[in-house]
Amino acid sequence: MSDDKQNRYDIIGDVHGYADKLEGLLLKMDYELIDGTWQHPERKAIFVGDLIDRGPRQIDSVMIAKRMVEGGHAHIVMGNHEFNAIAYATPHPNKPGDFLRTHQGEWAAKNFGQHQKFLEAVVEGSELHHEVIQWFKTIPLWLELGGIRVIHACWDPATMQRLGAKLGPNNTVTDELMVTMSTKGHEDYHDLEILIKGPEIKMPDGFKYKDKDEIVRSSARYAWWDPQASTFDVAARIPDNCKAVDGTPFPQLPAVPIPSGNPEPYGDTIPLFFGHYWCTDEDEIISDHAMCVDYSAGKGGPLKAYRWNGESKLDPSVNLVSFP
Repeated sequence: MSDDKQNRYDIIGDVHGYADKLEGLLLKMDYELIDGTWQHPERKAIFVGDLIDRGPRQIDSVMIAKRMVEGGHAHIVMGNHEFNAIAYATPHPNKPGDFLRTHQGEWAAKNFGQHQKFLEAVVEGSELHHEVIQWFKTIPLWLELGGIRVIHACWDPATMQRLGAKLGPNNTVTDELMVTMSTKGHEDYHDLEILIKGPEIKMPDGFKYKDKDEIVRSSARYAWWDPQASTFDVAARIPDNCKAVDGTPFPQLPAVPIPSGNPEPYGDTIPLFFGHYWCTDEDEIISDHAMCVDYSAGKGGPLKAYRWNGESKLDPSVNLVSFP
């Protein structure tokens, strides 16, 4: 395998069980299936996490990525769906009969429903289920590969520094951390939420909106990837179809500073790639040095990959590949 692969990465968005889209995208990028493993003579793939849930080919999606990673043809970071899969399968040490992601009470139906496609495909409790969960445990939370950074939802150095001392080899989650990261109210739970689900900011007093499900919200996704995201008008990412509580168009937020304690906007020139945010062609997340490669493959959208060749300033008009 040639050394120049370190500057030639194809960063692939959230697959969510759509192995047909993944195979089509790999073919489009001139990867070949050799002895059961997709590979490229001059490039490596990087998966941004969320291989599972939603789509019709759960196991194929996992095994394609797993074989590529184990064969040295790809890297991967953990998504919230991989973490949830581990937690759902891990007995709770302090709650006999239950699991870190609970199977009981008011959350049982929701937790199972979000995970049902994967559990049915893998056959819950089977040897294959155990094999997949054990592999998920080896996936790092983030990657720094010299000239490139990759994480599932938010690159926040302060949070990463707090967690770094507790993580296992190669930024992996230990069994002990699985417990604290699954415990609401614990610092580790909060820190993990930032990295694999992304931060939110509480909006100024008097500002609330209704989301697409008519739920009233007083916080919004934080556009941490934008180096100018230091004031509410830039930092609060509110979907265009949202309305004010009274049904009128949501007003422009004021250009006042966001509170301290939120992650710092990403201002580095080292290229950063992430997934998670269900982008579309009409609603992209792109800055000069940071980009979301999740284009909603799990909701009928295409699967996309950014073909990085060592550049600092990103150019998706040239390097972003889509299938179908």
